Order: sequence, then structure tokens, then C-alpha cells
Amino acid sequence: MTASPALSVILATPDNYQTIRKTVQYLRAQTVHKQIELLVVAPSAATLGLVEQDLEGFHSSCVVEVGSIRSAGAANAAGIRRARAPVVVLAEDHSFPRPGWAEALLQAHSQPWAAVGPAILNANPQNSISWADLLMGYGPWIEPAPAGEVDFLPGHNSSYKRELLLQYGPALDAMLEAETVLHWDLRAKGHRLYLEPAAQTAHTNFSLASSWLNACFHSGRTFAATRAQQGGWSWLRRLAYAGGSPLIPLVRLWRILCDLSRPGRPLGLGIRVAPQLLLGLSVDGLGQMVGYAFGAGAARQRLMEYEFHRDRHSAQSPIHAGPVEETTEQSAPRK
Repeated sequence: MTASPALSVILATPDNYQTIRKTVQYLRAQTVHKQIELLVVAPSAATLGLVEQDLEGFHSSCVVEVGSIRSAGAANAAGIRRARAPVVVLAEDHSFPRPGWAEALLQAHSQPWAAVGPAILNANPQNSISWADLLMGYGPWIEPAPAGEVDFLPGHNSSYKRELLLQYGPALDAMLEAETVLHWDLRAKGHRLYLEPAAQTAHTNFSLASSWLNACFHSGRTFAATRAQQGGWSWLRRLAYAGGSPLIPLVRLWRILCDLSRPGRPLGLGIRVAPQLLLGLSVDGLGQMVGYAFGAGAARQRLMEYEFHRDRHSAQSPIHAGPVEETTEQSAPRK
């Protein structure tokens, strides 16, 4: 075992270990699991109910206690500050990396990219809402996705040079609530972002309309508020963007249809889910209007209701996560 891990995986749970156990199993199946430091961010180690044997095989692991988790961004930031590897990656309880995911991210980070993101697969493709949710959140990066430099990367699933994130100090918590804003800021500072399609993760999407639409509104409001706040926008500029928000659904729909026109993307998918896309994009646009005009309000806290336990907000269980390939080699005991 090397003295330091190569990759720190940040995985938060708002309650107990069972919420994230499936994702941990996929992390254990990584081809470079011995180089991974797993940081479980949780309210309390005493109530976590950790299964120690699940952590065998990792380079090391750590429970980061943060008390009640009211913000996914703040929880991830706490994990990043405790990480020891030069590269950190965010993971979710409903996103399941393929075995070569970590290795591909590390290989890409041997180059001077500030951030590297994966290609996204649909873990629950059974209904149109799931596809609409995936296209709204991850359209530019769904598999097949071309490798190369990009303007922004998949939120909650991308990897970063840790030293660059630490430079944000206390502002990192808010930046991680709407990572597109973080990516734009990194690029404005001269850093470069890269999409590595050899790194793949199967993402479970909302498929219940009520949950999805609520999440769309709170996500849109959080994005707009974070963008305005971190940019130091004047009230005049905020009101101008709020006034232009009705155009957001049309602009985003056009971009999604352009993404779907790339070679290898599902034929006719855009037409099949167009009604759901227009509805979701309109609700997101409404959230952005409110966020630009009035700030985040309680949107970040409300969004927490949907960040975890995606099975409660999906009509079907994931079917395309891919099998967990058990590793036979064991690393040193947990630290």
C-alpha cells in the first residue's frame, strides 16, 4: 500500500450507512480500489451503523462527522477538507460507477486538468420522466460522449484537483450546491475541464412526476441564487435575468436536442420525451426566476429532501447499473 491515497471519494449520507451501502459496493469493485480513500460524511459515527467488512480493500477510510446535514454542498465540502489525496471525486447514493471509473479519472488527472467528469448512463430508463430528468441534468455527457475539453461537467459526479477547491475557502460550500457555477469560475480563472468517457457511472433519475417537478423548481432556484451571489450581481442585473427567465426553457430545450443529435445517441428520444422536457424545463425556469429575484430562500434545504434516497422518488428500481464485480485482493486494514 502506498503512503498516500491517489483518489479520495466523498460520499455523504443524511442518516445511516444503509443509504450508501450499494454505492460503496460499486466503489469496492473499482480496478484501483487499493488507491482509494473513502470518506463517508455523516451526522454521527455512533449512529451510522457502518459495516466494517465493506471497507476492506480500500486504501483507507474515514467517517467525517458533521451533525445534521442540511446541505449536500456543505457535506461534500466537509469531506473535501478532510481528504488526503490530490484528486477528490464526488459520489452519490444513487449513482453507480463502472469498475474502470476511478482508474480512468486518475489517468486523465495525470494531465493538468482542473476537473475531470465521467460519461453518464441511465440506471432506470423505464419511463419518459427518467429520461427527461437525465437529459435536463446530464444531457451533454450521456453515453456515448466524446472525450475532450468542455465548458462544464456533470454535477455531483465529477473529480477535481483538491488544492484548487481548497482555494475557495468557506465559499466552497455554496459553490458545490450548483457546480456549473463552480466550473464556470474555474474556467474564468484559466483552468481547464475534461470529459473522460472511459469513466462511466449509471445514474438513477427521478421517475415520479411530483418529486421530479419539486426538485426541478428547487434546483433552478438554487442555481440562479448561487450564480448571482457568487458573481456579486447588482439588483438591476438580477431583475434583468429574472425577467428573461421565460426564455430559459426554449434555450435549454434547443441545447438538449442538439446534444441528442450527436452520433450514437438514442434516435427519436427527444421527440418522445418533448412534453416532459418542456414541463420540467418550465418549472426549472420558474425556479430560476425566483432565485434571481429573491435569492435561494429555503431552496437548498428543500432540495435536500430529494438529494438522497432516490428510490423513494422513482417508480422503478435501477436496472442498468451494471453488475458489481467482486474484487478478490485485499488491502491493508482500515485506518
